[in-house]
Amino acid sequence: QVQLVESGGGLVQAGGSLRLSCAASGRIFSREAMAWFRQAPGKEREFVAAISWRGGNTYYADSVKGRFTISRDNAKNTMYLEMNSLNPEDTAVYYCASAAYYTGSNYYLSGSYNYWGQGTQVTVSS
Repeated sequence: QVQLVESGGGLVQAGGSLRLSCAASGRIFSREAMAWFRQAPGKEREFVAAISWRGGNTYYADSVKGRFTISRDNAKNTMYLEMNSLNPEDTAVYYCASAAYYTGSNYYLSGSYNYWGQGTQVTVSS
């Protein structure tokens, strides 16, 4: 079993930046993809970004491309999401997720991930 704990959320003004962290513990850090998803009030959970085991491959939703950067430090069992140029539409609960198996091209699907954190709130004021 893998436990994931997000941190780094908070309230920021539009145009500001935040860095989210996702610390993994329990079973060895999976040698598979990890990802960030988010869920805004009244909306479905949506894909934000994903990263392969060694970090060589990263994927982003069009809405965050060029503004967000996903990374991971396997030595520290931690994944990060650097968020810049935030706007009110980025307001949501952000969840990190870890896959137990190879996701392939389905990295953007929540069903591809087996372990989830409890989420961290990001609020961007206008």
